[in-house]
Amino acid sequence: MKKLTFTDEMTKVASRVLWFEPPEKALSDQVRFLTYAMTYGTHEDMNIVRQYVSDQELLEALDHAPPGIFDARSWAYWNVMLGRYPTPPLPERQLS
Repeated sequence: MKKLTFTDEMTKVASRVLWFEPPEKALSDQVRFLTYAMTYGTHEDMNIVRQYVSDQELLEALDHAPPGIFDARSWAYWNVMLGRYPTPPLPERQLS
C-alpha cells in the first residue's frame, strides 16, 4: 500500500473522521485512516479519499482492519461495494 497524499482535502477528511487526533497522525496509518473513513466518512469524504486510494487499497484496508472500528452496516456495505460477497465476518478482538 502506498503512502497517503497529504493534501488539504485529505487533511480535512482526516479531521472529520478521526476528530480525536491531529490529521497528520491520522493519515500516518493508512489502514486505520481508511477504516475510520469507510465507517464514519460521508459520501463526499469518500469521493475525496477515492481520488487518492485505489479499490485494491480499500480491500487491503478491509483485510487488515483493526477490530472495533467498523460497524456491521459499514462493513457489509464496503465489502459488497468492493466485490466481496458473501461478506466475511467482522474483525474481532482476540482476548487471551
